[in-house]
Amino acid sequence: MEILWVLMGVVLIGAVLVPLLRRGAGGGIRQVLPGSPDAADPAAYGFILQEDLDVRMPGPDQDLLDVLEVVQHTQEWRAAAQLLSGTDKHGEARWQRVQSFAGAASLELARRPGEGGGWLRRWRAEAPKDAGGAAVHAEFLVQQAWRTSAPGSDEFRIILEEARTASGQAALLAPGDPVPYVTELTVARGLGVAHEEFEQIWLKILDRAPAHMGAHLAALQYWCEKWHGSADLADSFAQAAAARAPRGSLLAALPLFSLYEHLPEVPMVRDFYGTAVVSRAIEGALFAVHQARADDPVLPLVRHLLLMFLVRAQRWREAMEQIVHVDGYVGALPWTANEDPAAEYAVYRALAVAGYEANGGNPATLSR
Repeated sequence: MEILWVLMGVVLIGAVLVPLLRRGAGGGIRQVLPGSPDAADPAAYGFILQEDLDVRMPGPDQDLLDVLEVVQHTQEWRAAAQLLSGTDKHGEARWQRVQSFAGAASLELARRPGEGGGWLRRWRAEAPKDAGGAAVHAEFLVQQAWRTSAPGSDEFRIILEEARTASGQAALLAPGDPVPYVTELTVARGLGVAHEEFEQIWLKILDRAPAHMGAHLAALQYWCEKWHGSADLADSFAQAAAARAPRGSLLAALPLFSLYEHLPEVPMVRDFYGTAVVSRAIEGALFAVHQARADDPVLPLVRHLLLMFLVRAQRWREAMEQIVHVDGYVGALPWTANEDPAAEYAVYRALAVAGYEANGGNPATLSR
């Protein structure tokens, strides 16, 4: 409830994008625009060129990259099947890899209608009992629904109903795998199913992987105001998940994702990012990041969103610390909400560098 009241109480002013500000050495506030003479050069820190940023994933997964290259070059699906069969079905990496394979097939089809993504069609035809292929196919249909049709349209519902059937088939092929049910949560969101049906899916996930971050992110979308219920329900869900998060879990960052989903579309005064509700969400996410395993596959997702909030809150050093860990990859919110994720990320990166240097930082003082 607190998030809703804060968002309603903030005075809304300004242009379409929140001005991003920095504090100069003299204590005054100055606006820094990328490309201006004041903006520092991210290349001085060894950061990746904008044109070389990888938009396919949030962080490094060399095994996935290698397999994607083989699959897309040869149109042969067996390497993908082998990778998924060797990926822990209870871990976050399997969820992310299923999403990546599905996304790759969907993008191929968009670029080459009727031809692209043929390897996925052959995978399903030649190995109908392969659990990995079934999971990828279900997720592929979900992504196709959002990519090719308007939410709420007949075509949208037809594709999602097909995805629901595919998710059920995938679940039967891998009884202990939560991923098909995570996909089904997204289907439930798109179809606007009743709470009782959502709860049935959710309980199946809790039985298999109660601390699954990907599942919680999908469930959060269901509760978000723009899809179902209200900001109150989404915030309550996120806060409850964070409160019961086991040590080392990134669920403590879930309130930051809830806050992001309910940011007003019209601009706000800059002080909003210094309010208690935003600060608490940031601190919770920072706590989660510091407690998580360095190789947690969901960690980059949290760092990317943190970067946006830290820049807007003018917490430059902490923003730079996130860039050090995620630079090179931009396949995550908030960047993927824009038509050009790499360009959006590059703007925030340049602002972070400029703000950091305006407050005495330089490449030598940035720990890696």
